[in-house]
Amino acid sequence: MEALRKSQLFKQVYNHRRSVANRLLVLYIYQNDVGFNRFGISVSRKVGCAVVRNRVKRLIKENFRLMKILEGHDLVVVVRPVAAKADFYQIEKSLLNLLDRHKLI
Repeated sequence: MEALRKSQLFKQVYNHRRSVANRLLVLYIYQNDVGFNRFGISVSRKVGCAVVRNRVKRLIKENFRLMKILEGHDLVVVVRPVAAKADFYQIEKSLLNLLDRHKLI
């Protein structure tokens, strides 16, 4: 899985407006023509200080690494402030819920 790094790609995913949300996360999905998955994580300062934001990003990246997701999608995860207190398994449950609602797992 590759990372989305350019703001143009983030905007493309956001403009597609195919999203689902739960208490911890919002997931935006766009079907790409690349043939593999790319993902990005957006964490605002409202979530917490840099240490907390980086911890949440690491938890999300590790969960994505362990999951088998259908190929050919751009995924952007927007973290809500409540996720700052979540542990690995709560993030995993939240991501599985969102991906299942999109039929990607």
